[in-house]
Amino acid sequence: MKILSNEKLIKRNNRIGQITSIGSLVILGVGMYLSFSNSQGTYVTLSFTTLIVGFILFQIGNYFLSRWGKSPRPDEIINASLKGLDDKYTVYHFSTDVSHLLISPSGVYSLLPYGQVGTLSYDSKKNRWKQQGGNFFLKVFGQEGLGNPISEGNYAKEQLERYLLKIGVGANQTKATALLVFTNGKAVIDGEGSPVPYVASEKLKDYLRKQVKDPTFSPESIVDLIDKSKKHIE
Repeated sequence: MKILSNEKLIKRNNRIGQITSIGSLVILGVGMYLSFSNSQGTYVTLSFTTLIVGFILFQIGNYFLSRWGKSPRPDEIINASLKGLDDKYTVYHFSTDVSHLLISPSGVYSLLPYGQVGTLSYDSKKNRWKQQGGNFFLKVFGQEGLGNPISEGNYAKEQLERYLLKIGVGANQTKATALLVFTNGKAVIDGEGSPVPYVASEKLKDYLRKQVKDPTFSPESIVDLIDKSKKHIE
């Protein structure tokens, strides 16, 4: 298994997350101070604005830290899940137009990590994934919402196809797939019927091994695809 990560980007965004988070706490502290000491209502607008700005910065900091700061990061979990695969598999983290790009004998994947806890299930009537359970405080202050994995998966597949064409790989040369990867071991996953494929991170390696390998997509063509990716990065 070959792993190529943009360590410079990871360190930079981790730093941004740390600075933004600390700044948000300072601003929230100022806002709270103004709220409690404002007995005559002199600084109502200022304290309210400060609290809003602080909360927004807190969410921005959490966004950066959840992806590039808190260990194990999503890319680290993916790497651990893929451990043991041979060199026919290569993953690029934050090194291409696709955040987590996996090249394998069965095709090319855009891996979309989701670290939410609780019960994550697909609702076929609404064509949406939904999250139930979990810690309310964590949802508000410490974790992103689940979002819309179906929409995000469809966009990721289109983005992957555009990227492959960009580096000279035609649609008939390999299969492009967006794959939802649920990285929280405490989550309960029920995605039956999901139009976008999904897998729990601990089962990612087995999932990939079970995929049908394309006999025309030889190891040599994989190496060629990696070389094209590297040239594009440079």
